[in-house]
Amino acid sequence: MSDRTVIVAAPGRLEIAEQEVAPLAAGEFRVATLFSGVSAGTELSYVKGTNPALRHGFDPVLGLFGGPVQRPFPVTRLGYMEVARVERSRTPAVAEGTVVAMTYGHRTGYTGDPLRDRVVPLPAGLDPLLGVYVAHMGPICANGLLHAAAELHGPAVRGLGDGVAGRRVAVTGAGVVGLLTALFARAHGAASVVVLDPTPQRRAVAAALGLETLDPGDADPAVTLKTAWRHTADDRGADVVFQCRGQASALQLALRLLRPQGTVVDLAFYQGGAEEVRLGEEFHHNGLGLRCAQIGRVPRGLAPAWDRERLSAATIDLLRADGEAIRKHLVSAVVPFDEAPRLLDDLAARRRHELQAVLAC
Repeated sequence: MSDRTVIVAAPGRLEIAEQEVAPLAAGEFRVATLFSGVSAGTELSYVKGTNPALRHGFDPVLGLFGGPVQRPFPVTRLGYMEVARVERSRTPAVAEGTVVAMTYGHRTGYTGDPLRDRVVPLPAGLDPLLGVYVAHMGPICANGLLHAAAELHGPAVRGLGDGVAGRRVAVTGAGVVGLLTALFARAHGAASVVVLDPTPQRRAVAAALGLETLDPGDADPAVTLKTAWRHTADDRGADVVFQCRGQASALQLALRLLRPQGTVVDLAFYQGGAEEVRLGEEFHHNGLGLRCAQIGRVPRGLAPAWDRERLSAATIDLLRADGEAIRKHLVSAVVPFDEAPRLLDDLAARRRHELQAVLAC
């Protein structure tokens, strides 16, 4: 028996490889993949060769990039948005027949170990396709709200709404991360949520989800929002901005949208430099903050009460409330697994544009 796995064999060369499956050991379980979501920003950076990890090694102890990568290719694990059914289990921790969300990459099957792998059972009644957001993508966005809450309350955070409830929120970028983050902010009581993106089709999706939008190319969105969002005569703008687009220009825009002493919570993945970020302008004169909210860490002082399991639970709550709209408007293509190399190649070459593509096994 073998699993079929999507790999980047060499720069720009995608393949489906066969991998033999070892007999199931005690404590392990086997799953068959149902759906695997494509995270275009991260995955295409490996296809295009722009991911920093392909150029420089990373020291996890020092937290530093530096030194050459001995063998960047093949990249044998792409993706982190899987939904699967447990076919066999030799551990009481994972029951056969359960539909679960996991993060093992684009492959038709996987041998898991609950001591090594995150396994999130999906509740009955939830569309299993939406489960692609439960293990990792949804927690990424929820963690953004958690960082906003920590900015205000430090370790005394009680819920995801602590950073957005009653506040004016802007979201730069209407990709999947931006739209889910905006929906989280709305669900947790934000007074206003405005999504900014230069792509008309993405703004149309945001509007279909009931979110207010602005075109960054139409006049000056910072002037528009700061005129509308008045705190006092000389204190105007967003309370918090979630930056969800991996472009330096988007980060510069996010800084300009903030009220004095506001904070950008940054969920974007930048693959190059940031020449367009003008730190001597609004960042300096308005005393702004910039906080990276990547999923590898919850804010200092909030673990272990806040962990990825709790963020997955918050994602399930959001999907229960807005799942029908998310399924209708965010998921733009469901593609057979065998077509994955062509899909990713077309996305990387910009011959095809999808908001959320999902591979179906």
